Amino acid sequence: MKIITGGITKPQGFKANGLCCGIRKSGKFDLGMFYSEKPCVAAGVFTKNSVVAAPLVISKKHIKNGKAQAMIVNSGNANCYTGELGLLQAYLTTEIFANKLGIAVNDVLVTSTGIIGKALPFEKIEKAVDKLVSGLSKTGSKNFEQAILTTDLAEKEKTVEIIIGGKKVIIGGCAKGSGMIAPNMATMLGFITTDAAITPKLLKEALQKANELSFNRITVDGCMSTNDMVTVFANGLAGNKVISTKGKDFEKFQEALNFVCLDLAKKIVLDGEGATKFITVNIIGAKTEKHAHDMAMAVANSNLVKTAAFGCNPNWGRVAQAVGSLGISYVNENHMKIEFSPFNKKEISISVIFTQGKQNATVYTSDLSNEYVRINAEYN
Repeated sequence: MKIITGGITKPQGFKANGLCCGIRKSGKFDLGMFYSEKPCVAAGVFTKNSVVAAPLVISKKHIKNGKAQAMIVNSGNANCYTGELGLLQAYLTTEIFANKLGIAVNDVLVTSTGIIGKALPFEKIEKAVDKLVSGLSKTGSKNFEQAILTTDLAEKEKTVEIIIGGKKVIIGGCAKGSGMIAPNMATMLGFITTDAAITPKLLKEALQKANELSFNRITVDGCMSTNDMVTVFANGLAGNKVISTKGKDFEKFQEALNFVCLDLAKKIVLDGEGATKFITVNIIGAKTEKHAHDMAMAVANSNLVKTAAFGCNPNWGRVAQAVGSLGISYVNENHMKIEFSPFNKKEISISVIFTQGKQNATVYTSDLSNEYVRINAEYN
């Protein structure tokens, strides 16, 4: 696997663009899209929050057949808790872009990120269609990345190249996310493109596994969003033999997809609202996989642990109480060892070690700082 640059437009056949249509008062980019010249096999994973934003309702329906060709994203407005009007506007967004691109409405996905509970200024999106589509280009990935940001401080991108069946295959990805980050999923959006040829079934399986090992292993504040989704589009233009079975080709593709997703997930944590620390939480030697995962999340979501990290205070008592709060029988002072890396560094690790089993888990989080409180106190 070779790390390269280029993002979501690096794979063959993909173009992107982003611009300001006026949703955000700041004048920053707030509308983006990417498009494949060829219809794609597509898969997606979505938030498990029971309050689901309108565009996700539409996108879930459109991607059900395992196909897609274009993605439309706006920032500054979540189009969530907006009733029938929000659903209609989300659908109309896919319709107007489909008509402009000359493709089927069901092949267009849509998503939004921003403030919940405010009507989407749909007329601003409608007026920007021509300009957004005419500006699609192979160099438009950066514009797209800027258009999807909210409280993020930086764009997040990763691109890799692998060889499958003698053919060069590229996977490009970008994401947004900074606060309201918790598993299943987070206030985050992830977009992955590839020119690999792969069946819908295996693409979906690969994305679900990659998501579980990455975006579902991060937390900034334990808050689950209404708008989260990660999608992957595969247009097959690399010309490799279609990956249809779980052999070496699939394993190579899975490894590369895992790498891209985990890198993007870590970048989200590094960009956590007001974050000054990147924290890796390791649980080692638990009896079950669930025990390991739950303990890691308990530590990572503990405000006491996170504020101690902000203060460069390796207070192991806070870790002990977080793990002990789950009521797991063998979690006690006789069977548990806690280790820290130096807490005065930007990247720190916390490890909780048992001898009761062989199951391990790793979760990534950030500290909670004064700046986090300020940002979220003012967000509306």
